[in-house]
Amino acid sequence: MRICIVGAGAIGGLLAARLATAGAELTLIARGAHLEAIRHHGLVVEEPGGSRVVVRPALATADMAAAGQHDYVIVAVKAQALPALAAPMRALYGPDTAVVYAQNGIPWWYFLRHGGPYEGRRIEAVDPGGLIAASTEVDRVIACVVYPAGEILAPGVVRHIEGNRFTLGEPGGEKSARALALSELMASAGLKAPVRPDIRTEIWLKLWGNLSFNPISALTRATLDVIIADPLTRGLASRMMAEAQQIAEALGVRFPVSIERRIKMAEEIGAHKTSMLQDIEAGRATEIDALLGAVVELGQLVGVPTPSLEAIYASVKLLERVVAR
Repeated sequence: MRICIVGAGAIGGLLAARLATAGAELTLIARGAHLEAIRHHGLVVEEPGGSRVVVRPALATADMAAAGQHDYVIVAVKAQALPALAAPMRALYGPDTAVVYAQNGIPWWYFLRHGGPYEGRRIEAVDPGGLIAASTEVDRVIACVVYPAGEILAPGVVRHIEGNRFTLGEPGGEKSARALALSELMASAGLKAPVRPDIRTEIWLKLWGNLSFNPISALTRATLDVIIADPLTRGLASRMMAEAQQIAEALGVRFPVSIERRIKMAEEIGAHKTSMLQDIEAGRATEIDALLGAVVELGQLVGVPTPSLEAIYASVKLLERVVAR
């Protein structure tokens, strides 16, 4: 099976390490010092138990046009990078190529094959100007909800912190042969990769924590355990989650757990530095539009007030501009 991973960072690197053990032929798309390190020394992935895996892909390149066609393209970059990559990624596609989107937040394709009153509607916050949709057929899309955590320690070196579940799903809800084949490959590589018929519920369940704890951590510089232990920030996260729940339920989603249970799930992770805090500390753009901007936009669409979400969204947008100076 020929697989291209676009974005061989923390999550892409973990997937590369596991899929290599399952015998997949891998192409890694990276850039800069990270790419050069992979070319010269392989991609090093440090596992939680202390072991190290070195991945030597069939090809590591920044040039997608030179990579050729693949069976699956796994897109593991942050959501804000997608508009600029959508057109170049077409060089990786053959007639039957599936594109697996492994991003946090509301995905650009959310209302495609949704079946509700908003079928086909574009979400400006995650697909400004429709650039992604113009370059990507919905027939190619497989959703992937990412649960593991990791970080890039140095060029060519990725640390896997915890987690091994990547939930898959088709936008239309079917358990397709291509999704099941990818699930089986990932399972043979030691990952949990169930195919779910209602992938949007999974998206919201993960997003519930990301839209609250990630921006709060970016603003306060606190780790997850500290945010949850503090009554004020825990209460703020709960209010943000309640607003998001009203929006999701207006769109037909039903949450399988309570807000308190979802907070407990996050609490079990412990002293984790969120990816958004890592981005702010590194002076990088964050996923705030996919995690919060899109939810605020959906709130306006369905008529749900979002005072807490809007306040935190505005604060992180300003923070991004300040740290980028």
